[in-house]
Parts: sequence; structure tokens; C-alpha cells
Amino acid sequence: MAAQQDKPVSPSDWPEIVSKVRARTPARLLAGRSGAAYRTDTQMELREAHAAARDAVRADLDLQRDFGSAFVRQWSLFEVNTQARSKDEYLLRPDLGRRLSTESRAQLSEHCSRGNDLQIVIGDGLSVTAVVAQVPSLLHLLWEGVRTHHWNVGQVFVVRHCRVGLLNEIGELLDPKVAILLIGERPGLATAESLSAYMAYQPRMSHTDADRNLISNIHARGTNAREAAARILNLATRMMTTRASGYLLREESPALED
Repeated sequence: MAAQQDKPVSPSDWPEIVSKVRARTPARLLAGRSGAAYRTDTQMELREAHAAARDAVRADLDLQRDFGSAFVRQWSLFEVNTQARSKDEYLLRPDLGRRLSTESRAQLSEHCSRGNDLQIVIGDGLSVTAVVAQVPSLLHLLWEGVRTHHWNVGQVFVVRHCRVGLLNEIGELLDPKVAILLIGERPGLATAESLSAYMAYQPRMSHTDADRNLISNIHARGTNAREAAARILNLATRMMTTRASGYLLREESPALED
């Protein structure tokens, strides 16, 4: 007897708990199957998501094209580079993405002031798609909050071929109280538009991952820009108050309680 194919389950027949879980995650739950395989529409969605993830990793950030000239002028954005000279080298040599090039160190020393309360850095990371999608709105919301705290903020700049560990060298070079790195996350099949905010109190070259805090999954179906901005500002406030970050500081925020 031929194997009977599974019948599709209508969303109206799902238990309430399943509907609630599906509403809170981009994961493909109850996608169904045809025989031993996914249905054709699910297969096509997965292939599309995989292509988007590959494009996000391989793309190069272009400030004028991706952000627009008005946005670049508004924030006086300029770009510096790590020691990774190409996308291929960046992917093969993560260590090179954690150090600035000699020219970029000189450029930051010339254009950026030292000792500010806050230093915001934009890194392309492993998803240019995420940076382009999330940074404009998030940066605007952060700036609104910064004004209410009356913090001194350093010049925002962009780092090409950037890894998270670069935060330590930026701390040494510019000496902010709190450094924030907005960087594209490694894309998955759920979304290629997920951004992370890595934060540290007075980061130094001797610091490790344990000395940083992370707010991740910043995207439309994860932590939205307004929630992310509130958490970042709250965490920055606590870092300045306690003079600590990483494993020494637990995040407490109304956004998490909600």
C-alpha cells in the first residue's frame, strides 16, 4: 500500500500554545512535509533564505549607496579599515579583523576625540544587510536617548571588515567610558537582517569576551530598534554607575520585563 501523505494542518486547527510560539519566532514550525521531504514552497523559502544569507556575508558596505548621502552627511560618517585587506582575507583570518590598519589608527586619532562618555562604532561584521536595515533607525533612537542623559559622545564612524574584538583597540585608542559596537550578526535561515550591539566599559587590549555585554537579534521579528535602544541606553547607564561590564554586570531593563 502506498504511503499516505501527511495532510496539511490548517492554522485554525493549531493549539493556542503553538500559535503563540509561532508568533514569537521566525523559526519554521509545523512547516509540514510531502512524504519524507519538505513541501515545494518550504524548499523554495529555504533556498531563498540561504541565498540571502550568502549575499549578506559576501556583500561589501558602500556608505553612499547603502545609507544615502543625506544620512552620511547628517552623521559625518567616515570609514576606516581593519588589517583584513579583502572580504576573503577577513573570512579566513578573523584575527586581522580585530586590529585596525596603521592608516586607520592615524585617521581615528585625527578625527575623533578621546575620553568621551560614549563612543558608537558601526562595523560591517558578517552581515552588511543587517547593518543597512537596522543602523539608521537605531542610531537615531540612541541619539534621542543620549541627549536626555547629557552625555559627551564621540564621532560615529564605520569599520570595514570588522570583528567584535576590535572594541578593545578602540577602547585603548579613544578611551571612552562606554564603547558600543553595532555589528552585523552571522546570518541564518531565519533572517539575514539581525544586528548585534556589543558593549564594554573602558575596553582594553587585555580584555576578553567575558568583559563585554551583548544585545543580539536586533531585527523586525526579534528585538526591535526601539527596544534595543532602550536596553543599550539602560546598560550604558549602569556601566557608568558601576564602572563595570561583562560578567560583572547583569542587564536589568524594563524592555526585558515586558
